[in-house]
Amino acid sequence: MALFIGSIAIFNVLAFKANKRLSRNELVHIWTFTMAFQLLFDTIIDFRFKGYWYFAKETIEWAAVLSRSVLIPPVNVLFLSFFPFQRTYVAKSVYIASWTVIILGYELVTMLPEPWGYFHYGWWNLGYSAIIDPILFLILLAYYKWIRKIQNQ
Repeated sequence: MALFIGSIAIFNVLAFKANKRLSRNELVHIWTFTMAFQLLFDTIIDFRFKGYWYFAKETIEWAAVLSRSVLIPPVNVLFLSFFPFQRTYVAKSVYIASWTVIILGYELVTMLPEPWGYFHYGWWNLGYSAIIDPILFLILLAYYKWIRKIQNQ
């Protein structure tokens, strides 16, 4: 729980201090999209198939709501705030790969025993995350570009 609370504080402070790119409108869109998409994904993998879970396996805890509402969205804001949109395909690929490694490292730390860890695997493993995380970043980027296109019309 200590890592969880500390992460929420640090990620949110960093996201709001470092964000120079996203407008308030885009920030709200990304935050809401992240919560909705994560809830959809977790409903399938966590609740239905028990692939992983936050805190306790058989119950829905209020702390898990925080993981979906104030832990992951600021990470996506940070990702977009520094994304090299005007750089080459290689630079963009390296950026996504670097963020994937960071996210995987953080995922490993979250699986530490209490009081630090709060995330647990069922049949899910780090290999699945290594495959899915870059895809999720690409979906986030596509959504962000779509929002920008709509705003500019």
